[in-house]
Amino acid sequence: MTIPFPDPKIIETNEIKLEVFEQGKGFPVILAHGFPELAYSWRFQMPALAEAGYRVIAPNQRGYGATDKPQAVEAYDIFHLCGDMAGLLDALGLEKAVFIGHDWGGPVVWNMPLLHPNRVAGVVGMSVPFSPRGNSDPVALMEQVYGPEHYIVHFNRQPGVADNAFAGNPRRFLDNVFRRRQQRERTAGSTKEKPSFQVSLINILDLTDPPGEPLMSNEELEVFVTAFSRGGFTGPINWYRNITRNWEKSSGLPQRIDVPCAMIYGAYDIVPKGRDFSEYVPNLETLTLECGHWIQQEKPDEVNAFLTGWLKRNFPS
Repeated sequence: MTIPFPDPKIIETNEIKLEVFEQGKGFPVILAHGFPELAYSWRFQMPALAEAGYRVIAPNQRGYGATDKPQAVEAYDIFHLCGDMAGLLDALGLEKAVFIGHDWGGPVVWNMPLLHPNRVAGVVGMSVPFSPRGNSDPVALMEQVYGPEHYIVHFNRQPGVADNAFAGNPRRFLDNVFRRRQQRERTAGSTKEKPSFQVSLINILDLTDPPGEPLMSNEELEVFVTAFSRGGFTGPINWYRNITRNWEKSSGLPQRIDVPCAMIYGAYDIVPKGRDFSEYVPNLETLTLECGHWIQQEKPDEVNAFLTGWLKRNFPS
């Protein structure tokens, strides 16, 4: 059985048509999904936050679902992605919102107060923390550290290969990616070992017995399979192909966020926790949950409790 989800509506913003789902009334909260996800990834959060007194808005971002999928690679840079969010506020007649993002939604919501500071009341990231701009091209650095088969490097250096492979068997790809309890325990002692970030998503198609267990029911998985069978993977993967462009174009951009912020980590997430970023985000709360990468889907009750508590403290409904 699928979790009930609001009906979509199409909103024109930033020169594209955006598929948007809404629930509740009150101070606006915008939920930004990651890869390879959908607004449906927030199916547990939307009713909980609406019940708490907030207007919850979850778009399928550009390249996903029934939202437009521009052909140009550069149409998926962080300036377009954040522009979609600012345009969404304009279309809905809203001045500001709290932005909550998971995975690739993280860079979107962390960049909103840098690119559109007057539109952001607060930020919550999940999995991907704020990362201040470095001195070198991030993709080149990842290639040096993780090698050419790391998925982000592969997406950039071999355009079209992963897109076509995933589209050839979207069900297997998504079923193998959306797993829980993939973490391992060392047989000697109680020290927990995190999975390595040195992953190759292209090879995940070869797995017939992937580690862990399914994240969701077959009916829930079908929502994702249907969407990606129709829309493909090129638009979503093009987000990765703009990492270097984002780095180049962000030179001189302020690297400090002064609105209330929070960060939720998964203890077994393959995404590196990174260095302490409280210097750049001084008003920050953090939480680490015993889960992997798909935080809001793996631990919905804990995530909902934290989000509603944080929202009530900072933005009483």
